[in-house]
Amino acid sequence: MEPAVDTMPIAELLDERRHLLEVAHWMLGSGVAAELVTDEAYREWYGLSDRQRGRIGTPRTWLTQVVGSICLARLDAFAQAGEPAALARTCEGFGSGPQEDTGAQGAGTSGRPAPAERAAPVRDVFAVAARESVGTPGRSGTRLPGPVSVEPLDRARHSQSAGAARPISGRRKDELVDAVRDACAAEDVDRLTSLLDPDAAVFYDGGGKVRTLTRPVIGGARVARSLLTLFGRHPRTTLHTSPVNGRAGLVVRYGDQVAAVVGLDMAGARVVQVWVVLNPDKLRSWNRPCVRPRAAAGGPLRHG
Repeated sequence: MEPAVDTMPIAELLDERRHLLEVAHWMLGSGVAAELVTDEAYREWYGLSDRQRGRIGTPRTWLTQVVGSICLARLDAFAQAGEPAALARTCEGFGSGPQEDTGAQGAGTSGRPAPAERAAPVRDVFAVAARESVGTPGRSGTRLPGPVSVEPLDRARHSQSAGAARPISGRRKDELVDAVRDACAAEDVDRLTSLLDPDAAVFYDGGGKVRTLTRPVIGGARVARSLLTLFGRHPRTTLHTSPVNGRAGLVVRYGDQVAAVVGLDMAGARVVQVWVVLNPDKLRSWNRPCVRPRAAAGGPLRHG
């Protein structure tokens, strides 16, 4: 199966963000500061044009370089201002709770050099990262993505409007959602494509906080490949059916963490639109202990 361009498996997507958080946490000593720096790095990524992003050979290396640059700039600003107290508050005064949320366990401040002392050797590391990346991090602010082709999107909307005139029963909706889940679990691109409208569209909401598509993917076969790339098999990835904001849908878990929620709009006997929420801020409520998918309606995307 050929991966969809710029789509990455859930496991890789979470690992990339966790890596950036750990780098920022190690440099600044604060979970909250690490979150802010990582979000800023992703804003810089989305601030690039499609052409600029296409020239970056290893996005994770590029993002790591940006995180390092932002951290160094913050450390330099405090050092030059001669405000050690402010530096300490910024780097270590945010409490231990957020550190656990970032996944940077074991990165406590006890017994480590001060952040300013760590800055010098790290500069060399990010200088190497800059040479390994194609392109240079920009500081021009977030730029809106380029125009989306209107004709395919209009066809997708037309399919949804036309299909709305063909109501689908609750039982048939449940059967269709289960069929989509089974096709994804089996990585059966032909079966999944058959369950999608030829002009189906998938929209990804990463909130600018993870690296995902900024434009909809349109066309049943392309949507199927994009979704199967996102749900790439991994021992810790599971997929369950569950209502999502009033829509029939799916919940994707990575271990104990809800990594994505997927809403499905249906018309007739097919899915016409797919809404994938990957924004970690919007998933916080899904990760509360009381939120659980239907126990008997899912399972792991197993190998073999």
